[in-house]
Order: sequence, then structure tokens, then C-alpha cells
Amino acid sequence: MRVGVARIVDFRMSVIVRSVEGVGSGGLRAVVAVGRAGYLAVDALKALRRVEFWGPHLLPQMARVGVESVPIALFIATFTGIVLSLQASYTFTGTMPLYFVGTLVGKTMVLELGPVLTGLALSGRVGANIAAEIGTMRVTEQIDALETLAYDPVAYLVVPRVLAGAIMFPVVVMLANAIGVAAGWATALSLLDMSSQEFQKGLQLFFRPWDVEFSMIKSVTFGITVTAVGCSFGYHCRGGAEGVGTAATRSVVVATMILLALDAFWAYVLL
Repeated sequence: MRVGVARIVDFRMSVIVRSVEGVGSGGLRAVVAVGRAGYLAVDALKALRRVEFWGPHLLPQMARVGVESVPIALFIATFTGIVLSLQASYTFTGTMPLYFVGTLVGKTMVLELGPVLTGLALSGRVGANIAAEIGTMRVTEQIDALETLAYDPVAYLVVPRVLAGAIMFPVVVMLANAIGVAAGWATALSLLDMSSQEFQKGLQLFFRPWDVEFSMIKSVTFGITVTAVGCSFGYHCRGGAEGVGTAATRSVVVATMILLALDAFWAYVLL
């Protein structure tokens, strides 16, 4: 009897110890990752003066980060606008004037869903791509070769990608906002028996220019976050092909968590 009780106690203690070890090691890895990202951010700020390294690569990175991301952003925005219009009609029917459909579509698309859904989609497309690309260069020692040739790898690889994200994310989000509202408008006209004047009345009812500015502020920080996280995980990648895959996956997960936290932060601070 005592032996059985002792085994149960030992088993429970081992479970507790393993759980504590897991939490501790996970916390330690998180602290190390934050520290590495901080050092990389400082190096990137210092590398801004090395225009000769990052300048020629800025436009190609803007095309990769922004132009090539437009189709997926517009696809998401189109169906988001359609769903918003249909759900607003369902919610308001019999309780509020139908022109409030335009109000909900415009406000929700510009303030929240346009920037957030675009940021989340591009964290998978752009962030993972950057992490995999730079991670592959790290594990194949191409970054070491750049250092050997007296190139600053941070200025050469990190700075143009982060600047491209800060510049192009607002452009993509602005297009997504416009397409989302247009899709909601078209849905209201074709499926909800609303007139264009009714939808436009609701759209203009509570519109403020600050809404667009708020959307752009969020999109700039989202662009910097997605590209910087991808660069950080790729730059510190280890472990060959498996490490590259892990870096790409973690970059998407971490960027998504930070985007959602930033979304709540900006809503609290600016609204």
C-alpha cells in the first residue's frame, strides 16, 4: 500500500517538475529571442546610414512586399465587405434604418477588418517568406560570406525589407479598405434592395477623416512588425532545413500575436 502511494507521489512530483521545467525553458527562450531581436533592431537603426547597401534593394523589396501581396489582400477584402453587408442587413432589419448598413461596412472595414485581416494574411505570406529566405542564407553560410566581403548583412538584408513593409503595408491596406467598402456597396445594391443613395448616406453618416488616419497608423506598425519579426527569426536561424521551417512557423505565430496586441493597444490609445 505504501509503495503504491509512494509511486503516485513520485509520478505527480515528476509531472510537476517537468511542467515547471517546460515553463522555465520556454520563458528563457522567449527572453533570449526578445534580446536578440532588440540587438538586431539597434543594429538596423545604425545601418540606416549605410544607404549604399540597402538603397538598391528597396524598390525590389517594395514590389515583393507590396505589389505581389495586393491580390490576396483584395480577395480577402472583397468577401469581407460582402459578408459585412449581408450580416448588417440581417442585424438591422426591423430595428434600424437600412442605410446603417453603409455605416457598419465603412466603419468596420476602415477601422478594424481592413488593417487587421490584411496584416494577418501578410504575416503568413510576407513574414514567413522573409524568415525562410534569410534563414536559408544563414544556414548555408551566405550571411557569413557577406561579412567576409565587408558587407553589412543587417543593412543588406534587414533594413530594405523593414522599410518596404513600413511603406507598402499602408498602400495595400488602403486598397483593401476601398475594395471592401465597394464590395459591400455592390452587395447592398444587388442583394439587399438598397439604393446607392441609402448606402452612401449611411457611409457618410459617421465618417471622420481620422478613421483613415487611424487605419494608416495601424498599418505602418503592422508592416514594421511583420517584416521585423520575419527578419529576426530568419537572421538567428539555426539547424539546417528543419530550423528554416521552424523559423518561418514561429515568425507567423509571433507576428500574429503582436499584431493583435498592437490592434488593442492602438484602439485604447488613439480612440
